[in-house]
Amino acid sequence: MQLNLPEKRYYSIGELAKAFDVNASLIRFWDKEFDEINPKKNAKGDRMFRPDDVKVLQMIYHLVKERGFTLEGAKTHLKEGKKKTLNNFEIITKLEGIKNQLLEMKKGL
Repeated sequence: MQLNLPEKRYYSIGELAKAFDVNASLIRFWDKEFDEINPKKNAKGDRMFRPDDVKVLQMIYHLVKERGFTLEGAKTHLKEGKKKTLNNFEIITKLEGIKNQLLEMKKGL
């Protein structure tokens, strides 16, 4: 999944919910369920997600929403092979970007 997020240090839960096209409550739920997500909290107590958290959220989204993993399956997959999963996910993301570019070029022909 390609996200259209500007490069920033921190993202609000609303920005991420919009980018992932999910409810903010799902992001909050994943934050509670997955230890790999560690957002900072501002003075008001709002979660502020770093780019590393966004990568983990992308992996969770990919595993749960796109590949159909259960939450337990996604947790296990992330814990057992986090580095391998991250590498595979980055490759998939790059390939999806290339595919989108090729489709845009095809439309222009």
